Amino acid sequence: MPLFDSSWNRRSFLKGAVLGTLILFGYHPASAVEYTADDGPEGRLSLFNIHSKERVRVTYRDRAGNYDLDALNRLNWVLRCHYTGEVANMDVHTLEFLNTVDKKLGGDHEIHIISGYRSPTYNKLLRNEGHKVARHSLHMEGKAIDIHIPGIGLDTVRKVALATRFGGVGYYPGPGFVHIDSGKFRVWQQ
Repeated sequence: MPLFDSSWNRRSFLKGAVLGTLILFGYHPASAVEYTADDGPEGRLSLFNIHSKERVRVTYRDRAGNYDLDALNRLNWVLRCHYTGEVANMDVHTLEFLNTVDKKLGGDHEIHIISGYRSPTYNKLLRNEGHKVARHSLHMEGKAIDIHIPGIGLDTVRKVALATRFGGVGYYPGPGFVHIDSGKFRVWQQ
């Protein structure tokens, strides 16, 4: 059997190479989302971490579906655990969910990050202090982000996130954020 058959084209090869690179750098196949130029605008995010006061504005995926590993690493850095400083590879599905919500709200918003990756140490501390955080939180897997978008009501962000039916959506009007994750579709409010 030949290594490459006639069904392989340049795009297939490049997507395979990107997937292989993502796997090499710790991204899992379940996290690799396949996009094409027909999927619309590139993946672009502008984030502000409210704890570290750091900002990042990157295009992490081009219109052809190619991921920029440097941009993904910059997102990982800004989304790190603010308590321990630990950096994790954020799930690409979670980033795509966030990007989709931003685009459906008109795009190009600076999204304020309340919590991205959460280390097990910090998650345990929060639980011990009486915060209602899940023992096996998806934040600890890099699959969840808590957000606020200045100028857009939390209820609007929640409705748009729910309409995607992409993953979990939690509504926290008291503390002032919406939780999104790349787990199973489910909804809750606190």
